Amino acid sequence: MATTVRRALLTLPAAPLGHENPLPALRAPDGVHVLDERSRDGLPRDMARQIGYEPLRSVLPVRLLDGYQRQRQEREFESVVIENEHLRVTVLPGLGGRIHSLVHPPSGRELLYRNPVFQPANFALNGAWFSGGIEWNIGATGHTTLSCAPVHAALVPAPDGGVMVRLWEWERLRDLPFQVDLWLPEDSEFLYVGVRVRNPHERPAPVYWWSNIAVPEDEGTRVLAPAEEAWHFGYERSLRRIPVPQWEGADRTYPLRSEYPADFFYEVRDGERPWIASLDAEGRGLVQTSTARLRGRKLFVWGAGGGGRRWQEWLTQPGTGGYAEIQAGLARTQLEHVRLEAGAEFSWLEAYGALSADASAVHGGDWAAARASAEAALAAALPRERVEAAYEAWRADADTEPGERLAVGSGWGALEVLCGGFKLPGTPFAESSLGEAQAPWLELWRTGVFPAPRRVAPPGPSLVAPHWRDMLETAPADPLTEYHLGVAQWHAGDVAQAVRSWERGLALAPSRWPLLRCMAVADALAGDRARAAASYAEAFDDLAQESRGSAEWLAAESALGREAMAALLAAGRLAAARSVWDRLRPALRDQGRFRLLAARLLAAEGHVVAARRVFEDGFELPDLREGDETLSEVWSTLTDRPLPPHYDFRMRPPV
Repeated sequence: MATTVRRALLTLPAAPLGHENPLPALRAPDGVHVLDERSRDGLPRDMARQIGYEPLRSVLPVRLLDGYQRQRQEREFESVVIENEHLRVTVLPGLGGRIHSLVHPPSGRELLYRNPVFQPANFALNGAWFSGGIEWNIGATGHTTLSCAPVHAALVPAPDGGVMVRLWEWERLRDLPFQVDLWLPEDSEFLYVGVRVRNPHERPAPVYWWSNIAVPEDEGTRVLAPAEEAWHFGYERSLRRIPVPQWEGADRTYPLRSEYPADFFYEVRDGERPWIASLDAEGRGLVQTSTARLRGRKLFVWGAGGGGRRWQEWLTQPGTGGYAEIQAGLARTQLEHVRLEAGAEFSWLEAYGALSADASAVHGGDWAAARASAEAALAAALPRERVEAAYEAWRADADTEPGERLAVGSGWGALEVLCGGFKLPGTPFAESSLGEAQAPWLELWRTGVFPAPRRVAPPGPSLVAPHWRDMLETAPADPLTEYHLGVAQWHAGDVAQAVRSWERGLALAPSRWPLLRCMAVADALAGDRARAAASYAEAFDDLAQESRGSAEWLAAESALGREAMAALLAAGRLAAARSVWDRLRPALRDQGRFRLLAARLLAAEGHVVAARRVFEDGFELPDLREGDETLSEVWSTLTDRPLPPHYDFRMRPPV
C-alpha cells in the first residue's frame, strides 16, 4: 500500500473556545514549574544555568484564551490523514498541528490516548488546552500557546519521492519560526517527524521544546527509558534526583503506582540511544525515539489519587480510560530553556511506531533486563542507523518550498517576516495571511503612526518586541499609542516608564478603562491593594458605561469583572465588590468564576450559610488552573466538612 495523504473531517463533541480575553496578560504565568535560586543549589551546573535562563515575565504578546465553557455540541474539525499499510496518522492543523490519532492497522490498535471530546481546560501558557494525542510544545515551560491555534500546513516532496506534510508557524513568546515535517514512507512501520527551530534575529534566543505524547494507561502499563535515575518534580515545586524504577516503596515506572501527579525526567546518559516506550501488560504499545539533539525523556503521571482522577474526568468525559504522558525534549527537564545563537537553528528527527517486546522481561523485577528487552525490540524494528540516515535525508529537503496548501495559520509570522526582511526557505509566511489584527501594526511600520480605530471597541492585541517598542516610542503620543507603548515597556521590565505612559494616555483617553486596568495591575503587584482596588472600581464603571454588549465587549466585561471583584475583596471594599456584582449581566453571573466570587463575597459579608449554599447548589470553573487550590481554600473557610469530591482537584499531598 503506497502512502496516501488526504483531507478529512473529524467530528467530536466540542466546547466552543469563546472570545479571546482582550486584557493584556501583564502578570507572570503561574509558577507551577518554577524553582527559586535557593532550590537550584546542588543541581548540575548546566541544568541550574538553563533553569535560570530567560524565564517568562509574561505571555505577552499572546492573549489569554479563557472564554470557553463546558457545554459540548458536535463539531467538525478539518484534519489531514497520512496512511500506509502500517500506520494511519490523523493531524489537526487548526489545533496546533496536533496528531490526534496514530492507529496501527495490522492490529487495529490505537497507539495514543485519543480524547473522544474536545474540551479546553486551563493548562496552556495562555489558557485553553486539551488532552490527548501528540502535541508540539514550543516557547517556554508549559503547554504551548498554540495548543488551540491554527498553524500553516502544506504538502512537500518527501525524501523517498513521496509526499510529506509540513506544519509551520511563528512562535510569538520567543519570536521564532519553526516547522514540523510529518513523513511516512510507504514501507515504513514508523512515522518520521522532522523538526526545525530557527533564530533569524541578531541576538541569541531561549528555546524550549517538548514533544508531548498521551498514551493509554491501566494497571499493567509500564513506561521504559534508558535510565537508572530520574529527576522528580511534583506540585510541591521541588526537583530531586531519585532512583529508577523503585522509589519510596513503589515502582514509579507504572503510572498508577504514584498517588499524586508528578513529572519524572529520566537521566539519559550521553551516548545512549534516546527513546521512551509505554507498553501494556502484554508488552505492546508505543515507542518514540530520535536523533541525539532531543536528549530529554519524561513520564508525567496523574497518579491514582482523587485529585488526579478528577482532573482526568475533567479533561474528557466519565467512563473514558485514563492516560499518562511520555515526552521528549531539548533539555533534561522542562524547567530549562536552551540558548540558540543568532542566525542558528536546532533540528532533529523523531520516530513513532508500534513496539512489541517480551512481556515477562518488560514486567520482570530486573529493571536492566526490562529496558534491555524493549531496546532490543526497538533496535530490531528500527535500527539507530536508519533514524540517522532518515534525518540526513530529511535535512536535505527541509528548505524545499511547500506545494499544495492544506491550512492557513496566523498572520503574525507574515508581519514579522515583512518588517524584519527575514529569508526563511521552506516556511513562507505569505502577506495574504495578514488580517485585521495585524493591520494597525503594519500601518505603524509603514507610516510611523499607530492608527486610530475605525469603531469603538476594546483595544486590539499589543506587540512588545524591541523593534515594535522603538516604533511606538517615536509615534505620535495619542492615548491608544501610549497604551500599547506602556504594555511593551512593561514587558521589557521598565515598570515605572510603563506606568508613566499609561498616565499620559489617561489624560486624554476617550476610553479610560484599558489604561486604568493596566495601572491597577501595576499597583496590585507593587503591594498597594487600596490603590489597585480604586483603579479597578473606576475601570469597571467606565467599561460598564461604554460596553456595546457584543462578544468582544462581553469578554472584556467578564475578564475585568473577575479581576475587579477579586481586587476589591482583597482590599476589603465589600460595598464596591457588591456594586460590581450588581452591574454584571445575568449571563456573566451564571459563569463558574463569578459563582465562586459570589460565595467569597457572601462569606466576607457574613453570610456564610448562603456562601456554602453556592457550593451545595453546584458550579464549575471551566478555567480552573493546573495546580490551583482555590476551590479547596474557599471551602475550608466555609465549613470543616470534607471537600466534596467533584470540587477536589488537589495535585499535591496536604501541607
